[in-house]
Amino acid sequence: MNLILLGAPGAGKGTQAEIICAKLNIPAISTGNILRAAVKDGTEMGLKAKSFMDAGALVPDEVIIGILKDRLSEADCANGFILDGVPRTIAQAEAIEKMGIRIDKVLELSVADDVIVNRMGGRRVCEKCGASYHIVNKKSKVEGACDCCGGKLVIRKDDQPATVLDRLKAYHEQTEPLVDFYRQRGKLAVIPFNDSIEATTAEIMKALEA
Repeated sequence: MNLILLGAPGAGKGTQAEIICAKLNIPAISTGNILRAAVKDGTEMGLKAKSFMDAGALVPDEVIIGILKDRLSEADCANGFILDGVPRTIAQAEAIEKMGIRIDKVLELSVADDVIVNRMGGRRVCEKCGASYHIVNKKSKVEGACDCCGGKLVIRKDDQPATVLDRLKAYHEQTEPLVDFYRQRGKLAVIPFNDSIEATTAEIMKALEA
């Protein structure tokens, strides 16, 4: 299945993407990861992206979608994939359609803004390996230390309240219109908020079987 995960920053997309990938044996593809990989590998599109990044400019949609198309042509995507963080805008969604990339289902993780602000305030990230924790929902075995490498757990700038509110505003303005875009195409499944990761996964699996 070719899937897209939509939801505000902090809605739990990364966590659910990992779980669904393991269940369906398909890769999760995020914009950040494919951009970094394309730049590192020096692909044609990667070099184009690097020229914009080096100039401090935003990488344009056609380059991002070009890198995405390259990644989706790899063998591990033959049985499907999950897109997390792309498309971000209607323009990107239209570019994906124009490139002939088939999308079977779009899952929107619906979480209220106040829940997200509280949730992200509790997020902690290992400054060495990047593993992510939460002071309530996913505690490390030793407080303040990473289970994987023993690194120090810190609050990312992205998770500080003022930054979270800015990111939510950008999501509502730029990305939320995709909910209607895919609803009109009959591809949208809204996943209601659940406190538990397992309950959210169960809702997603139910939506995929529908």
